[in-house]
This record gives sequence, C-alpha cells and structure tokens, in this order.
Amino acid sequence: MRNVSLPGRGGTGGTRPLCHMSAPFEERSGVVPCVTPWGRWYQTLEEVFIEVQVPPGTRAKDVCCSLQSRRVALSVCGREVLQGKLFDSTIADEGTWTLDRKLIRIVLMKTNRDAGNCWTSLLKNEYAADPWVQDQMQRKLTLERFQREASQRPPLTACVLCLQTWVMVMEAE
Repeated sequence: MRNVSLPGRGGTGGTRPLCHMSAPFEERSGVVPCVTPWGRWYQTLEEVFIEVQVPPGTRAKDVCCSLQSRRVALSVCGREVLQGKLFDSTIADEGTWTLDRKLIRIVLMKTNRDAGNCWTSLLKNEYAADPWVQDQMQRKLTLERFQREASQRPPLTACVLCLQTWVMVMEAE
C-alpha cells in the first residue's frame, strides 16, 4: 500500500496509507468548527454539533433545552444562550443534548444528508461560517461522501476513488 501525506487532526500533516479506512471519518479528518461567542458548531453529512461553554458547576437542572425540527432554544441558569430558526430541518426525535463539566453538546440529525447540504450558518442569518470556514466545511462533507462511497466498493476500486478524491481536493487548493 502506498503512503501519501494527508492532512491530519487539527490541520497537522502526516503520512498515512492511502486507503486506510478503518477509523470513523470524523476521527481521521477532524472537524471544521465555526467559532461563536458561546462556543462552536460543526457538521458532518448526517449531523450538526453545537458545543456551548457553560460556567463550572452548571447542573442539568440549570439547563433548559428545546430541540424541534426547525428551531432550537437553549438557556443556562435562566440566561438565554441560543434561540432561533435552524438553517435547515432536522429530525426532532433524534436530537439530544448532554452536559459534561463545562460543556453542553447538542447533536441534531439532518433530514437532508447529501454532501450538497452544507449548512452555511447554524441559524437563519445567525452564526454564519466565514467564507474560508464554509469552503473547508464543504470540502470535508465532499470527502466524507466520497469516503463513504469508497468504503462500499471493492478494495481496489476504493483505493482508486480515494486517490482521485485526494488529487481533486489538492488541485482545488
């Protein structure tokens, strides 16, 4: 198997086997976050993740979180942190939130899971990704889609598709 230099976690480079596809996509590619005043949000083909920094000692009973297919609302200790209409629809029954020390993590399942459905902002007209971050998000979703398609093909075909995708992304830079 041929080794190539590919971007690693957090933008660091490294040499990896060209067709290594055993780890989940997010572990190999990292995330492309959009930083906000309250934390950050990022996405995969299937999900949108919202991470909100909260004061130490925050307990679950201090959190009020409402997840609907097109709306999200979050308040902590009676203070509104986030509220509004989502950029696109989600599956309300599959949305979850967790509190871990100083972080609330909300996971929303997209209804449209196509690589072309790259959210440009978290809410309608709020928390938009800047053009560079948006471009990186779109590239990540495209690579995720190609990786998923490649993993469903015979090994040699998957390696060829993986190489073609890598070349396409490198040429676009």
